[in-house]
Amino acid sequence: MAAIRYLTKDVDRSIAFYTEHRLVVEVVDLPARVPAMKQKGLRFRNEIESGPGGKQIQLEDPDGNPIELFQPA
Repeated sequence: MAAIRYLTKDVDRSIAFYTEHRLVVEVVDLPARVPAMKQKGLRFRNEIESGPGGKQIQLEDPDGNPIELFQPA
């Protein structure tokens, strides 16, 4: 069993964010995906980081909660 909890100031805005953008936490081509997301106005906390396990970047939801997008090595 797993649970996810995050704080939000506006539930309707958060629902719209998570349903309209259809986020996929594990992606096949992260470097190709990020620019398109930035064009849509999505905010990132950092640039893509690469390591032995793969690539990752942190996206922020409308309330500043981090979402890690990950591409396995």
